Amino acid sequence: MTDNSIEARSASNVVELPENIKPEDFPTLLEMTLVSFNNGDVIEGTVVKVDRNEVMVDVGYKSEGIIPSRELSVRKGVNPKDLIKQGEKIKALVLEKEDDEGRLILSIKRAVYEKAWGDIQEIADSKKSIKGTVIESVKGGLIVDIGVRGFLPASLIDVRRVKELSAYVGEEIEAKILELDRQKNNIVLSRKAHLEEELSEERQGFLDDLQIGDVKEGKISSIVSFGAFVDIGGMDGLVHVSELSWRHVENPNEIVKVGDSVTVKVLEIDNDKERISLSIKQVKEDPWLDFELHYKENDVVEGEVTKVVPFGAFITIGKGVEGLVHVSEISTEKVDSPELALAIGQKVQVKVTELDIEKRRVNLSIKQADPNWKNVEIEKNTPKTHSFESEETTPKRQTVEGVDESLANILQELKERGIGNS
Repeated sequence: MTDNSIEARSASNVVELPENIKPEDFPTLLEMTLVSFNNGDVIEGTVVKVDRNEVMVDVGYKSEGIIPSRELSVRKGVNPKDLIKQGEKIKALVLEKEDDEGRLILSIKRAVYEKAWGDIQEIADSKKSIKGTVIESVKGGLIVDIGVRGFLPASLIDVRRVKELSAYVGEEIEAKILELDRQKNNIVLSRKAHLEEELSEERQGFLDDLQIGDVKEGKISSIVSFGAFVDIGGMDGLVHVSELSWRHVENPNEIVKVGDSVTVKVLEIDNDKERISLSIKQVKEDPWLDFELHYKENDVVEGEVTKVVPFGAFITIGKGVEGLVHVSEISTEKVDSPELALAIGQKVQVKVTELDIEKRRVNLSIKQADPNWKNVEIEKNTPKTHSFESEETTPKRQTVEGVDESLANILQELKERGIGNS
């Protein structure tokens, strides 16, 4: 059975008897040989019988003690034969020296309970963790046997959310004591607090060994709007969205997915807050270094559309430098929706119209990559005119293409229909 190492109040059955014993002295002498105890005392005895409903114990009293099955353990519905064996020495608390039927009623559960409360109070005061076995899954959490019944709320089982509580039944766990109220028999535990304390110690050791500039292999553990967290073997570090790539990134999901293996560089370590800042882009070659050597303003190069936005499109050129083509620079024709004019992955010729290496900014133009773009725009924006002579010998007049020609067509049609003729 479980450890029953509780200090029992030992009472000796060995008494000094007079040399000359008379028969009438026997009742008195018998009383002298009996163990003396009171209700609430913890005494020791030997198990003489175990059945389904109770356990019988010889404690050296005038009658054998009875332990009802419900007084064996804080666990419900246990079989006494699974806990106690005949001939075993046990310690139990005296509930009643004589019940209505004159029986001595004992309780192992209460004996363990009394000792457990003392141990639990000591552990709580020292802020240490306590071990116990999960014995039941209930609404909102777990019941843990720590000598008494402790409640472990579902939200405090693990550092991550737990869905299946019943999976913990039968497991030994270690937890911190959050609340302790003996009068109400209330104990609230937190396994999460214990795990976080362990993790904090591990993280601190990990941080002590980590150096700024270290390059680590890791996996993307989660993605947030402002970046991605990477598990680097001892704890998670944050790669800010600005450190995901050398090109402009608005949504981290464009660059990485949960579970991706990545190489990162350690940028910053905050021991007090246990935070690590990482970079993916800084373990890769800086494309701007190559760009500065091989590209200049007015160069016409091939690029690839990497992103289309309402105000234009981002085009990647060189070894990964991303430049912006404003919507007004996509075509000599008016473009209302860049997404209808360009597709991601499309190859295009672009002209470098503005380059600022210091600010790492480059503006591009698709329309200006065409050497004749100025002529096209001039021709498009210049009204076309021409002269014509009427059938009569009337003076020539200049007409604006489109407006005057449409009017002439209408007049001609009316003439052919005989409308307006005198």
